[in-house]
Amino acid sequence: MGPTRKPNVCIRLSLRALGFFARDAGVGQRMNLGILRALVCQESTKFKNVWTTHSKSPIAYERGRIYFDNYRCCISSVASEPRKLYEMPKCSKSEKIEDALLWECPVGDVFTSPSDYESSLIALTANNWLLRISATTGKILEKIYLASYCKFRYLSWDTPQEVIAVKSAQNKGSAVARQAGVQQPVLLYLAVFQVLPFSLVGILEINKRIFGNITDATLSHGILIVMYGSGLVRLYSFQAITEQFMQQKLDLGCACRWGGTTGTVGEAPFGIPCNIKITDSPPLLFEVSSLENAFQIGGHPWHYIITPNKKKQKGVFHICALKDNSLAKNGIQEMECCSLESDWIYFHPDASGRIIHVGPNQVKVLKLSEIENNSSQHQISEDFVIWANRENTNENLLTVTASGRVVKKSFNLLDDDPEQETFKIVDYEDELDLLSVVAVTQIDAEGKAHLDFHCNEYGTLLKSIPLVESWDVTYSHEVYFDRDLVLHIEQKPNRVFSCYVYQMNTVCSYARRSTPLLPESWMNRWQPGQPVPHLTMDGFQISPALSLLISLLSSYISDRRQRSVSTRTCF
Repeated sequence: MGPTRKPNVCIRLSLRALGFFARDAGVGQRMNLGILRALVCQESTKFKNVWTTHSKSPIAYERGRIYFDNYRCCISSVASEPRKLYEMPKCSKSEKIEDALLWECPVGDVFTSPSDYESSLIALTANNWLLRISATTGKILEKIYLASYCKFRYLSWDTPQEVIAVKSAQNKGSAVARQAGVQQPVLLYLAVFQVLPFSLVGILEINKRIFGNITDATLSHGILIVMYGSGLVRLYSFQAITEQFMQQKLDLGCACRWGGTTGTVGEAPFGIPCNIKITDSPPLLFEVSSLENAFQIGGHPWHYIITPNKKKQKGVFHICALKDNSLAKNGIQEMECCSLESDWIYFHPDASGRIIHVGPNQVKVLKLSEIENNSSQHQISEDFVIWANRENTNENLLTVTASGRVVKKSFNLLDDDPEQETFKIVDYEDELDLLSVVAVTQIDAEGKAHLDFHCNEYGTLLKSIPLVESWDVTYSHEVYFDRDLVLHIEQKPNRVFSCYVYQMNTVCSYARRSTPLLPESWMNRWQPGQPVPHLTMDGFQISPALSLLISLLSSYISDRRQRSVSTRTCF
């Protein structure tokens, strides 16, 4: 297990006040997050339900902001009690926001407009407008009309915070055409933009005449991913497709003549023409067959995870090297469990190259490493396991026959039986480096859930937070842990959405400490009755209590440095 020594928050705060680490880029921020992590995980810290609300429309959460009414109303969750940031004017059904992404200004970039340095919400409306909205005021900063020849519906990051992909709904054709057996060759469109300043990369047409009988396509990290009903997944380079098949370079806001029509690119009613049409099979990068098109890439070096394309193989995961498709040693992962809901697996989002495998009663964190004396091959080994808190599931029933003979009958419960603690959600808080795990137990008629924080390095349980609201396992749930905030969104029948907000409430417990903050030898440097030193910082006089603490701490650090120098050995 991990180290047991806990960081001293008081010392960290005092070091920060003294200006330590001020000249080291990023160290101050890491120090602050280390302090926050210690406060979050300490025993006296409680998370209190400060706000609960209900809505008839979906509720979304992004970076301290809660969105209601199709992103029209924004609530800040940072304050002691959530407060309204803005509410946009009511709009018609055709103008409502259907999907959105939060964009945050990159550090170091220079922009022409002051508004470009603010966080923005990139939103897609039902009538094909792409909007950039101030995340603070709700003011529309930019708007782009996409097109009238298709219905755009989904937003996603191709490259996070840099390139977005706007995906259209699939073209099913008219009912008359379907009855006549006429198939539409174009399945969907992908519009790709670089953000801030908004610039058009192009709109790509996904055509069945080129790719065959495909069922879906998407764009991620510069890779065009095409999926087939047979389970086949194919990967192509989007950059290579753009260079080879772009018909004309288009710039937003510039006049353009296309198909006999003249207009301004990105303005209604002209919109943006489809300027990337593939006329021949593009170079294939990679292909693999997987059950339900499930396919993930990650790890160091690159590996991928698939499920063999057979129904009886569901719940079996193969981890293979991307360079040669070779199966890693111990690369077949199958969790021995009997449950109604299947387990799931994914690459750890902390970029460590590890893998998280989640089942109803255990969370396995697996690591990918080189085989000793064979650097070309890799193996999968267990890093740590988080177990659900359960009793023995083997139940014995005693029955008595008509002759008086006692018969003992045993049976096993399902691994996701509601009466046993079951893992439902596993997430990662990257700033505090904590794994958050939601565990649910059905007690009588209602379920009770708690959110556990585990050390991301060792898996040690650091904190458990009970959720006060009941948890119905038949409902859809989302749980977000963001620094000192826990947010639970629940979707009930008849499109009723509920939002529960918890905030950290720290109780000072230093009065009950059995050990002093500093060693006794340093506390003896000042005795009651002696004058307390007065210090100033930036021209302001510091309170006597803080002056005393800083003096003691400075003396302590100075002595530690002298000891370090005196005990240093030269080789």
